[in-house]
Amino acid sequence: MLRMESETGWWLIRHPDHAQLAGAFAEAWGNAQFRKPEPRARVLRGIACHDDGWALRDAHPSITRQGKPSAFSIELVGKYSAFEEIDLEDYLAVRDRAVRIIAERDPYAGLLISMHTYNLLTAHADRSTIAPEGLLLLDAFLARQRDYQQELLASIAADPSLSPLEKDEQTILEHFRLLQACDNLSLLTCVAYAAPAHLLHPLPLNTGDTTEVQVHPVAPRHFRLAPWPFAEPELRFTFPARHVEGKTFPASSHLEAAFHAAPIESLTVTLSA
Repeated sequence: MLRMESETGWWLIRHPDHAQLAGAFAEAWGNAQFRKPEPRARVLRGIACHDDGWALRDAHPSITRQGKPSAFSIELVGKYSAFEEIDLEDYLAVRDRAVRIIAERDPYAGLLISMHTYNLLTAHADRSTIAPEGLLLLDAFLARQRDYQQELLASIAADPSLSPLEKDEQTILEHFRLLQACDNLSLLTCVAYAAPAHLLHPLPLNTGDTTEVQVHPVAPRHFRLAPWPFAEPELRFTFPARHVEGKTFPASSHLEAAFHAAPIESLTVTLSA
């Protein structure tokens, strides 16, 4: 779950819906300056479906020790330090499922998701918030992900439908970085981030060079990107969310009941050059 604070409560966004928004960004990505991803369908599938494994967990939202919805929030942008608030074994099982349910159908898309997961839990994870026994679980999970990535790379190498360029390590790295970029832009949207940010990695240009994309907030859920990576000068995207009243809840069951009683509404994000 992702949470966006309102005056009277919280907007809650499911992980799969956040990922679909990231996929919509990726589908629009590319112009005379920025390279479009190929193999297009497989890359877009990896980006749009990278959190499908969270659907069951998000159907049962829980609370933190402070009674807030347990969810990705504005405080976690740029880092991941919420391990004190989660059951790590269950969390890693969800992360593994999110990789494998896609990889079993599409190794290329699954590899991008595994790379994204590995990066999140290495480059961005705050290991100081994880108990020693949890670190053992995490490191074993990371080792399994590395092994699984090698299996997926072997499947990709043997796939006759992919060109040598599409199988190339640098190409795959570029697609992973696009997933990261679109995921981060979706996260900024879903928490209504109000400070300058960037899309994490240098991104590929048609010239063969790369550049970092800066994100400047204009208004709530309205961002200006520079340099501009899309064909149209302004784009609007919608995504589903539910609003729950109240800042804290006495028990997870209260939050879950409020979440399922709330209607699904459409929120909008605007991106401008």
